[in-house]
Amino acid sequence: MVISFFMSVTQPQIIQVFLDHLKFQKRYSQHTVVSYQNDLVDFFNFIEKEFEVTSPVEIKSSFVRSWLAGLKEKGLESKSINRKISTLKSFFKYLLRLGLIQTSPMGTILSAKVKKRLPQFVAEKDINTLINYVEFGADWNGKTNRLLLHLLYNTGIRQAELINLKETHIDIRNSTIKVLGKGNKERILPVSNELGQLIQQYIDDKHNNFEVSNREILLINEKGKKLYPKYIYSVVKKYLSDVTTIDKKSPHVLRHTFATHLMNNGADINAVKELLGHSSLAATQIYTHNTIEKLKEVHSKAHPKA
Repeated sequence: MVISFFMSVTQPQIIQVFLDHLKFQKRYSQHTVVSYQNDLVDFFNFIEKEFEVTSPVEIKSSFVRSWLAGLKEKGLESKSINRKISTLKSFFKYLLRLGLIQTSPMGTILSAKVKKRLPQFVAEKDINTLINYVEFGADWNGKTNRLLLHLLYNTGIRQAELINLKETHIDIRNSTIKVLGKGNKERILPVSNELGQLIQQYIDDKHNNFEVSNREILLINEKGKKLYPKYIYSVVKKYLSDVTTIDKKSPHVLRHTFATHLMNNGADINAVKELLGHSSLAATQIYTHNTIEKLKEVHSKAHPKA
């Protein structure tokens, strides 16, 4: 029955059924769904070429290992390889749940070892320079750039969350913003009075300079259009280059900076987890390592026997 099912549908159809599950039931973002799709298409292309196999029923663990070995030989990092392993595990687990296969070829596949790297962040003194001393310009781009940098650092939101912020998500009276995160999970974040005033001034200026149709999305460019990822990345890189010499200068670095500064100043890790929108505490615990490094630095400078 299982084999007859797979003989009646094409490989792309099987993949699409799984992708629809991720999109409509798991409510994964379009970016995540596309990543899963690319991984699955690459894998099936490989096994069809190397082993002349197209049906998931016929896939063996050795086929998966051969694919992963090839990726490693091409220089793919362990983190990227593990993402592809995760894709295949999710795919075959879904087929198992539907009763379309009896065993998963991923049962003996282990994740690649990943070197632990602490997330880079901007020093507090450099953030202070960025916020208080850098000139952004009086034109519309200057106002937008200033606000997007303030939002990224003051709230720790992701780039995609920033792009999709709406005016209706802003509650100036209660000093909060509503953020739609991964899996369409909502979280409410506090904002300072200073940031609240900056947001309100931006909204007022926008209403005075753009048509009503431009008012749904909070941040827009000089043409009244929604911002796009490349624009935000280039803005962050430009302004961080003025105040810091760290290697990475991206929107996600400001998210790391937000979390690290909170931890360094005594914030509870569970509170940081909620602010970041992490689904588990494990994802947040990496910031405790930065805190420990900060304590070591303080100890070495202040203790007479250090």
